[in-house]
Amino acid sequence: MRTEIPFNLPFMAGKELRHIREAVTQGQLSGDGPFTKRCHEWLERQLGCHRALLTHSCTGALEMAALLAEVGPGDEVVMPSFTFVSTANAFVLRGAVPVFVDIRRDTLNLDETLLPAAITKRTRVIVPVHYAGQACEMDAIMDVAARHRLLVVEDAAQALLSTYKGRQLGTIGHLGCVSFHETKNIISGEGGALLINARRFGERAEIIREKGTNRSNYFRGKVDKYTWVGVGSSYLPGELIAAFLFAQFEKADVILSVRTRIFRRYMDRLEELQDRGVVRLPQAAPGCVANGHLFHIVTRSLAERTRLIDYLGRRGIGSAFHYVPLDSSPAGRKFGRTAGAMTVTNTISARLLRLPMFYRMTDDDVDRVASEVIKFYARA
Repeated sequence: MRTEIPFNLPFMAGKELRHIREAVTQGQLSGDGPFTKRCHEWLERQLGCHRALLTHSCTGALEMAALLAEVGPGDEVVMPSFTFVSTANAFVLRGAVPVFVDIRRDTLNLDETLLPAAITKRTRVIVPVHYAGQACEMDAIMDVAARHRLLVVEDAAQALLSTYKGRQLGTIGHLGCVSFHETKNIISGEGGALLINARRFGERAEIIREKGTNRSNYFRGKVDKYTWVGVGSSYLPGELIAAFLFAQFEKADVILSVRTRIFRRYMDRLEELQDRGVVRLPQAAPGCVANGHLFHIVTRSLAERTRLIDYLGRRGIGSAFHYVPLDSSPAGRKFGRTAGAMTVTNTISARLLRLPMFYRMTDDDVDRVASEVIKFYARA
């Protein structure tokens, strides 16, 4: 059957094509052109970070963070197992060992109470992942990091414009990484940004991002020619990506409003199922405001989730499960280790289901999806 309500749908919010045409006319399509600079300024102003640098992906931003952290063979990096592979890969590429910890039952984020037991003399970095735009308990995480002199790299891929006690996610740790992949709230197809909150990383981040050269200082007139000065790679996005992205930034308030409206409508329509105890809906920590990135339910079993996916699919509605725990994957077993049981991680991975969520989704679309979920449980 044709999918009438897809799981995700990329969109244009306003002046994307106009900005792309302008970028072409200006004659610079490589990275760090006028639109890239405007994007940097927007991020720094809106988020309050010290520096923002666009990257070709959030994966690229995480790889830059791993280079800045100077992790190497045998060093350990603590992170949840319930996350995307890029969170671990960025550090594995440097020879570091991912140390996986379990997640909380409410926010589905890294369980901060498990951090002390996961830290060893080899630990160098903690990577909290803000799942679905819901904030980790950053005060507790930063306190543990300070006591053990560890870096904190926020994986805020899903969390742009979400806040924790009034602070923007991605700007609380020493470094933050965000994504503009087409599945995110604000998109450029592929794309990301490294948020630099600890000033000491600013100049070296530029060098890493520019293939290990001091090219940025050359353009500032600080050196008469640029040369290779350190380790790096090509992390810049092209100017067309930045032009598209800036148009989305211009409508960020509207996009955030639409996404949170869809999220609240789902919550209102499906609350009866949670009250009956047949599903669990998203939960946020007190003092945290999420960005409406995705809407999920937690079913009672893997078999039930499988039946629900099939039921919705036959009615033209796309839905999707999410992460397979990294610790149980072939690469996770090869490169990482666990710190304690993954009880919640395994349960959530088997039972979580994401419902359609995209900018052009109408109230009628939400109502139809919710109605079909309710009908499924009336028959179950």
